[in-house]
Amino acid sequence: MRTLLIGLVSLTVLAPATVAHADPSLSEIEAQLDKSSQELEATVESWNHVNDELTSTQAKAADLQTKLKPLEDGVAATGANVEQFAIAQFKTAGNMRGLSLMLNASSSGDLVDQLSMLQQITHSQNAEIAGYKAARSKYDGEKKALDETLAAVTAQKTQLETQRQKIEGDIKKLQDLKNRATAAGSTKVNGSGVTNAKAPVIDDATRQKVVDFAYAQLGKPYLWGAAGPSKYDCSGLTMAAWKQVGVNLPHNAADQYRTVVHISASQLLPGDLIFFYSGISHVGMYTKPGKMVDAPTTGKWVEEVSYAGRPIVGYGRPKF
Repeated sequence: MRTLLIGLVSLTVLAPATVAHADPSLSEIEAQLDKSSQELEATVESWNHVNDELTSTQAKAADLQTKLKPLEDGVAATGANVEQFAIAQFKTAGNMRGLSLMLNASSSGDLVDQLSMLQQITHSQNAEIAGYKAARSKYDGEKKALDETLAAVTAQKTQLETQRQKIEGDIKKLQDLKNRATAAGSTKVNGSGVTNAKAPVIDDATRQKVVDFAYAQLGKPYLWGAAGPSKYDCSGLTMAAWKQVGVNLPHNAADQYRTVVHISASQLLPGDLIFFYSGISHVGMYTKPGKMVDAPTTGKWVEEVSYAGRPIVGYGRPKF
């Protein structure tokens, strides 16, 4: 009996204690939700940047292919002429042509005339050969540029697909977090903005058109990579709004920041842009004091929302 009791005590001492893991608090879940949303937005904006680059690269490839065709035809034509010259040169054996002229000339004056004509023909052939070399060199240079551009297109498509898969995976994780936050009583999941606000009246027709367009999109769902007309991501919305007045912005928050005139908060006018987060992965449109129109993140919609307290890194004014 004593032995049994000692054994039980030993088991009790040696058995590992069960560690109790407390469920994360609502504030912890919401903090994780904010972090995940920001990281997803950064990935989406990176995808937008590469997609813009792909469009540009494909346009460059098409332009190079257009330029290449006449060069290719020119090389083929001059190449055929050079080939005929080479055959003729081989058949006449070079210097034998001059000897033949001497033997067949009826007079010294006739000989001079024929030798002069031969020299002109030789110059013409040399010019043709030089032209072929120049055309070939230009063709080879453009062909190399085209091949490199097409290789870049392939690489960019691969990069886009890799990022697309990551985005789709991140969206699923984000949705799981939202479900947990909702179950814990969070009010942040559905956003804090409004979708029925009215556009302010502006004394600038251009800015009025831009802002009116932004407000007309309120309530439309967020979709990564989208620039309308029924869905938007953040930079897609600002790009589409300014396109209404002929201003072309890239579909990427950081690229937009690089193209606008940088201003201070005190200089903001309706239609100006507000940029967020280190590395600039989000953008919204300033519309009235303390407010912006924004396409926030996956699962939400275009809304008028306060920008106070958010990590702003700069302000910008599109050039018009």
